[in-house]
Amino acid sequence: MALRGRISSGLLLLLICASSSLAALVQEQPLILKYHNGALLKGMVTVNLIWYGTFTPIQRSVIVDFLQSLNSTASQQPSAGSWWKTTEKYKGAAAGPNLVVGKQFLEETYPLGKSLSNSDIVLLAAKGGRSAVNVVLTAKDVAVDGFCMSRCGTHGSTGGAGRFAYAWVGNSETQCPGYCAWPFHQPIYGPQAPPLVPPNGDVGVDGMVINLAAVLAGTVTNPYNNGYFQGPPTAPLEAVTACTGVFGSGAYPGYAGKVLVDASSGASYNANGVNGRRFLLPAMWDPEISQCVTLV
Repeated sequence: MALRGRISSGLLLLLICASSSLAALVQEQPLILKYHNGALLKGMVTVNLIWYGTFTPIQRSVIVDFLQSLNSTASQQPSAGSWWKTTEKYKGAAAGPNLVVGKQFLEETYPLGKSLSNSDIVLLAAKGGRSAVNVVLTAKDVAVDGFCMSRCGTHGSTGGAGRFAYAWVGNSETQCPGYCAWPFHQPIYGPQAPPLVPPNGDVGVDGMVINLAAVLAGTVTNPYNNGYFQGPPTAPLEAVTACTGVFGSGAYPGYAGKVLVDASSGASYNANGVNGRRFLLPAMWDPEISQCVTLV
């Protein structure tokens, strides 16, 4: 469309500068996650995995490699390990947390059926015992209360003296990849940009890595619902969920941001891991600068 009239170069420069300044002000608006004086998880933290339903050995290896990458210093930069180090900046967490993969339980016969409640998740998590973070991972044909409607994963804790922290993440490949595996699938609403190619060739499992990253960061920085979060305790914004949809610089709704792309496969990633793995990890809130930060 042709402009009516003309804008002088000086006025144009002024408008551009004003626009840039306004954008900078909006961009630098601090995001505050309040610390509620509760305990954080630090030091060595064992993570037990409860696989519920059918997962291939390759799918399981992607998840395990991701977890082992979080404390690896050998990976090429940018790395999953450098992403995880942001959790050390949270008050009281200077000694870690150092995640270690513990026991793995395979529940391939669907002993509780293929439709699970929240209490079922806690029951499954209890298989890992009370001295670890127990993570339940549900297969693509398992429905969980709230899955694909209001959540892709969650974390919580049991009460009492023997309390333990737990987390759950589901494989959304066949149920809601546009909701829980974006940006590896077109979103169910909003701008319909082409999806990114998943770095491990599995939309569902690469989506699980994103959501597992989010719930684990929330687990160590807000394990008992009195750590770092913003908003009501029943629906808190936490270390990663406060930065939803941001994977690289310049991100905006519907656009994941500028990430790295493998020249041969076309896969998108922003973090290197062990065993040659690559992952796409979400932005995490940095308490030192009160902003969401990305690896690239």
